[in-house]
This record gives sequence, structure tokens and C-alpha cells, in this order.
Amino acid sequence: MKLNLSTIMSLVTLLFLQHTITGQETFDPPKLSHPDSWSVILLPDTQTYAKFKRNQGILEVMTGWIRENIAPLNIEMVLCTGDLVEQNELLVPDHINGNEPSRNQWQAVSRAFEKLDGHVPYILAAGNHDFGYKNIENRSSNYDEFFPAHRNVLNHKGLRAAAYNVHGKPTLENATFELTTPNQRKYLFLNLEFAPRDTILQWAMKEVDKDRYKDHRVIVLTHSYLNEKNEHIESENYPIKDGNYGKAIWENLVAPSKNIQMVISGHIGTPDNFKAHTAFKTDINAGGKKVSQITFNAQAMGGGWHGNGGDGWLRILEFLPDGKTVKVITFSPYFAISPATRHMAYKRESYQEFSIQLD
Repeated sequence: MKLNLSTIMSLVTLLFLQHTITGQETFDPPKLSHPDSWSVILLPDTQTYAKFKRNQGILEVMTGWIRENIAPLNIEMVLCTGDLVEQNELLVPDHINGNEPSRNQWQAVSRAFEKLDGHVPYILAAGNHDFGYKNIENRSSNYDEFFPAHRNVLNHKGLRAAAYNVHGKPTLENATFELTTPNQRKYLFLNLEFAPRDTILQWAMKEVDKDRYKDHRVIVLTHSYLNEKNEHIESENYPIKDGNYGKAIWENLVAPSKNIQMVISGHIGTPDNFKAHTAFKTDINAGGKKVSQITFNAQAMGGGWHGNGGDGWLRILEFLPDGKTVKVITFSPYFAISPATRHMAYKRESYQEFSIQLD
């Protein structure tokens, strides 16, 4: 049987369409690998979603997806790495680095997380852009106005301690939250401000070292900690004084502890280079336990610093019922909502999809 060019082209087109349709039909939304697992959702820096009006809906897609998957993924906690807004106290945007004044940016982030209030606890780190005018010229922040302790009843339920901000008021910028998982394991989440002050690190050490938490696993959330070379950040060029960056946080809090077993941060990134938005490092604390240190951001994906905010990427941390294994998956609800883009909804590189073994 002879096939002419027209017939061959028709067959190729048919095979392509079949492959495309099959790809759409076989898309699998994220699911737990074990029915008794529970999960933590990790959101990266949200500032570029907030600073442009056009991008704010993407963040709402992300938190809306989280809301819909609380039961299927057994979500017990949501974390965000900070830089919630691009500018904390900007009255007139320049329409280059954002077209929304700060009040609108804070309202946009608040509106996105409102979808989770009363449904799941969430902890939001305060990043350098969440302080000062544009970028931590001082330590004043609108954080507490939009995310007070009483806002989400499930946050308040787990709240155990809150330190004082620069104005002498206790806020969630530095706070601890207790969580008992479905398998009855006790966790303590410690939220730390950007480049925490000496007094905050001293406060944090006293909190995690309390006898009541000696058998807890402690997870630290802070904005800046590792660089893209998987190293502790030693210093950064910001005008604040009395600031402790990654290396100092490690040396003065994490390493001396006996129960901190995970540190999560964001902050870093290079336009449209996902690897440069991430880092991972494992060290041993004073209790002889491994500390998994994870940096995840995406804010310059999807077009760079002035792009769409990060293509909707987030991470799912699945804690398996063996009490030791944590599976990490990088996923975009933004890409997943359309059959035309679902094939792009996962990142499969080894630095994006991996497992962690806890002690």
C-alpha cells in the first residue's frame, strides 16, 4: 500500500491530536502517596503578585486551590516565605515596579488568604519588603494591621507565644504555633522576622528550648536564610542594624537547638531561572539530629521581576505516616486549571521533586 504525502500528513496530525488529548485525559492532580499522610503547603514570596493589579488573581487561584484541597491532601498547615508585598508604605507607584500603592498590595494579599480563614492555619513570614517604605529602611510594618493574631481562628488556636515588634507590640511577625498531626506527632512552628534582631533570636531560643517542647519537631520559617549555592547567607546590604542573616541564625539558634529539624525560607531568585530560586542544605544540630534547610521562591519566574509573579508555583510537603519521610512536589495550580497548560503543571527536576528523611 502506497501512502501519498497528504495521507502521511493526516496520520501525523491524527497522532499528534491523539497524543494531546491523551495527555489532557491522563493529567493527574496532586494526591497523597499514602492515605494516612498529611501535608504542608509552601507558598513562595508573593510580592510580584501583589504589586501589579493584573497579577493579583493568580495568588487567589493558588489560595483557592489550597482551600479546595484541604481534605484531599490532608493539609494541616500553610506557610509563606514572606515579602508579602513589594513596598510596605508606598503612596504613589512608579508603574514600572508595580502599579498598586502599598495599601492595595496589602489588601490583595489579605483577600487571597481570606479564603483560608477558618479552614486551615497559615503562617506568613515577614520579608524585607514588608518593612519600611520600599525595602526595610526601618522595621515598621503594616503586617499586624492585615494579619493580626485574632484574624484566623485556627491560627489563634495553635498560637503559643508572640514576641514584641519594634514598637513594643506582640505580633505574629515572631511567633510560635503548636500542631498535633493526624498521627499524633507534635510540631512547633517558629516564625521569624527578616534578619531577626538579637533579642528575637534570644527569645526564640528560650521558646524552642522549653521543656514542654523537648519531644516536638520544630520547623523554623524565615524569609532570608540560604543563597542559591546552598550556603548560609552571611550578610546583605540593607540599612537596618541589629540584623541576623542565615549564618547567624544557624549559629545562634538552629545549631545549638536539639529539636529544630527544618528551616524554610525564600527571598532569592534570578529572572526565569528556577534553580536560582531554590536551595537545600542538611546539617546536624546540637541534639545530633539532621536539619533539612529548604529555600523555595518563584517570584521572578513567568517574566522576571515585572512578570506575572511566579507562574503560580507552590510546593506540597507530604509527611508520610512512617514519621520520617517528607516528599516534596513542586506544582502550579495556575497551569493546572486549563487543559491547554496542564502538561506544565509539575516541575520534575531533582531539586524540585525529592524526599527528605527526618530523624
